[in-house]
Amino acid sequence: MVRVVIDTNVMVSALIGPGKPRRLVARLLRHHSVVTSAEMIEELVEVLPRKKFGLTSAQIDRFLTIYADNSQAVASDLRVRAVVQDPDDDFVLSTAVKGSAGYLVTGDRHLLALKAFRGYG
Repeated sequence: MVRVVIDTNVMVSALIGPGKPRRLVARLLRHHSVVTSAEMIEELVEVLPRKKFGLTSAQIDRFLTIYADNSQAVASDLRVRAVVQDPDDDFVLSTAVKGSAGYLVTGDRHLLALKAFRGYG
């Protein structure tokens, strides 16, 4: 089973509209081992209630429950320093490394600019 980290931007896209991100996230949660961390969950909890996304608390709560039930949380005690343009993204890479993820699904331009990280890519 493939281990994968799904970045917050992809999760938000999956929640706010139909289309490829929603189908992808649903498939990953059903058929693969999704890796997360407390930091990634905290970011979702902070971002999802923003008015611009138009999500209700019930939708957010339901999604967070599904996400928590269908992902594996890893300790976020590893600190990777790799995203020079946006160090706030380093925790996403830390989660991927700590969780031995083979893939990182993201739309973040700073993470995508890395193209490869520690032999991945």
